[in-house]
Amino acid sequence: MPEAPATSPTWRLEGQTVTVHIPMRLQRRGGRKLIIAPKGSEAWAPPIPRPDNTLIRALARAHRWRRLLESGTYATISDLAKAEKVNDSYVCRILRLSLLAPSIVEAILDGRQPKGLQLNDLTRSFPFEWSEQVKALGLPVRR
Repeated sequence: MPEAPATSPTWRLEGQTVTVHIPMRLQRRGGRKLIIAPKGSEAWAPPIPRPDNTLIRALARAHRWRRLLESGTYATISDLAKAEKVNDSYVCRILRLSLLAPSIVEAILDGRQPKGLQLNDLTRSFPFEWSEQVKALGLPVRR
């Protein structure tokens, strides 16, 4: 019968060999491998802020595109998409990022976004209320 996965390091002495089991998971992120501790376990080191360049570029693009539409440089999303040489639906998905709560944008720019947060997570539908967005992403709610 297989053992249940432990949430803290365990060790076992077998003859003269010591086996140490450290529960963790490796995850690829931006071409790097990160070690992810299991939920509910204590972090062994304070998290180092890691800005995600993909998220930061998407946020910058969303706000730039919004400014271009609001200023009248481009009359429609189709015109903007054609000028940027991208798909209309991609423009629409990225433009939604300009509606993110300021605290979420700040966390992304500071590299304090939740581990595992991907651009695909932000381009899906999300609540319009900022407090609900923060809760949905699992960030601490500021009062």
